Amino acid sequence: MNKFIVADAANCIGCHACEVACVLSHHQDSWPQQRSDFLPRIHVIFKRGASSATTCHHCNDAPCVAVCPTQALLFANDSVQFRQEACIGCKNCVIACPFGAIEMVANDESSPLLAQKCDLCSENASGQQACVANCPTQALRLVDEKALNQLRRERQIRSALGQQQEPPHGIRRREMLNKPPRIGAKKVDAEQRKQHFDEIYRPLAECDAGYESERCLSCAQKAWCNWTCPLHNAIPDFIRLVNEGKIIEAAELCHQSSSLPEICGRVCPQDRLCEGACTLKNEGGSVAIGNLERYITDTALAMGWRPQIGEVVPRKERVAVIGAGPAGLGCADILARAGVQVDVFDRHPEIGGLLTFGIPPFKLDKNILAVRREIFSEMGIRFHLNQEVGRDIAFNELVDNYDAVFLGVGTYGLMAAGLEGETLPGVIQALPFLIASTREVMGLEEVAEYPLTEIKGKRVVVLGGGDTAMDCLRTAIRRGAASVTCAYRRDEQSMPGSKKEVGNAREEGVEFQFNVQPRFIQSNRKGQVSAIGLIRTEMGEPGPDGRRRPQPVAGSEFELPADVLIMAFGFQAHDMPWLRGNGIALDRWGQICTGGKDRGTTQTSNDKVFAGGDAVHGADLVVTAMVAGRQAAQEMLTLFKREEEA
Repeated sequence: MNKFIVADAANCIGCHACEVACVLSHHQDSWPQQRSDFLPRIHVIFKRGASSATTCHHCNDAPCVAVCPTQALLFANDSVQFRQEACIGCKNCVIACPFGAIEMVANDESSPLLAQKCDLCSENASGQQACVANCPTQALRLVDEKALNQLRRERQIRSALGQQQEPPHGIRRREMLNKPPRIGAKKVDAEQRKQHFDEIYRPLAECDAGYESERCLSCAQKAWCNWTCPLHNAIPDFIRLVNEGKIIEAAELCHQSSSLPEICGRVCPQDRLCEGACTLKNEGGSVAIGNLERYITDTALAMGWRPQIGEVVPRKERVAVIGAGPAGLGCADILARAGVQVDVFDRHPEIGGLLTFGIPPFKLDKNILAVRREIFSEMGIRFHLNQEVGRDIAFNELVDNYDAVFLGVGTYGLMAAGLEGETLPGVIQALPFLIASTREVMGLEEVAEYPLTEIKGKRVVVLGGGDTAMDCLRTAIRRGAASVTCAYRRDEQSMPGSKKEVGNAREEGVEFQFNVQPRFIQSNRKGQVSAIGLIRTEMGEPGPDGRRRPQPVAGSEFELPADVLIMAFGFQAHDMPWLRGNGIALDRWGQICTGGKDRGTTQTSNDKVFAGGDAVHGADLVVTAMVAGRQAAQEMLTLFKREEEA
């Protein structure tokens, strides 16, 4: 008989550990570089609150083998094996398989679609099936002739003794999921926190951190939460260290994969990433991963700990990093640890970019960035602040004087709505509003580029539904607005902003108008904004991307009074005239082009210049920008090594 893997649905907890283990087994135990490369050969299926895993059955007399015209599929080692080099992508096997166990995949965008199926980890050095070895409830097992005979004998014995034929239904699942409910970090009362700009989440106490760490199932050492974290933080391992009281060790582990863990613990949308992937999400609530990540570094730093970078051997290369945001800092961190001299140039007076000036202090205390600046400076990174490339220093000068340059400039371009009256006094953009507010809280002087808008006692309306819109709404509350309203053209479930931030805004007194689309901006006799004209919408049929789009409802027009209207439609690439003439290609949106044949994924069309973060892929998360910066640093180091060996 052929060997195959069976799943005990009663004990499956839907943790995806089998999928992760499968992918890692076929990637030399490393995380895939691209999300598109995550192609497991076993799949967890969810239906009606239950889950189970399905994969190739390695059928005897398999129909896929019979219909393959090139013998890419064959019987070998008591299983159905696949030779990719012989596959012509005809899909005959996909049609023939009665279990849907074969799928067509491509290694990259330019590669043809070829078949893929479970090979029982035939080429894995361990000799074990990764999914079976990593299933935390032993819901998966390999069935071969020996296992089948053992199962038969066990059933014979139970029958002869008059015992129950099978063990209690799902007992391992129930035992593993028997965890207390999530508590997480406690918030300052809404009425109190509206009066100041301090962080609203209280730090975890030691007992609270212990409680949350005890809840972790430790589904696997490399688990689903690791994969959904763009940095692939070792989440189960650092939670285990917290549970063991090893805070310094946990902090060191966090810093192996992240340059700013205490910041990501505060501002990452964990509900869409690691916590959204937690197996306990629907079983008492996800483990408070973000709170624990913050607790680890905050506690370690308070104990006097600093990141250990070991013995650093200085290298001859020098790198200029433009932009001290998460992409630039991530790049500088990796390079400095490798002994490269790094100079970071930024136009703001403090490091952090939009971490410092775009994210309000009630979400991220700015003293945290000051401490991080000290840490980076102690590592040998040199910061040149209030230095704008193209104004205070020429880009050509950096390219000529450094061995490589990294562009982590972010996206500061403002997105207009194209509404009548958009240039009226009282209509402002989200980013200048947030930067001006934060500068004032930090005690920095007001500058013409970011004037502070007085909104005390005024009616404020914010257009948009993302995290930036939530930041504007909550900032307006703290600045004493008479009323604050969010107007969003889709329903609440479709809002791109963090559900946590929407809830915080609602608690603080923000009113929400959903399914409304702006049509015009009304002015008063003084020529100032007085109202926003809206029309109600209903969700239409899904488009090609599967997303339903709002459709106006005839006759539902109305006006919403407003003294200040904040446009929070997101950001786009800003003009960078200083890049011209340096052989750096931009796409049609003004974003920097990277990658391509024989180039690093972050390398631009100028061999010495690398780029990453929002300036390359558009406005995104802090964590994805940091990933790009760290990747660029690794690609620079590879380039330097290649040049040494040439």
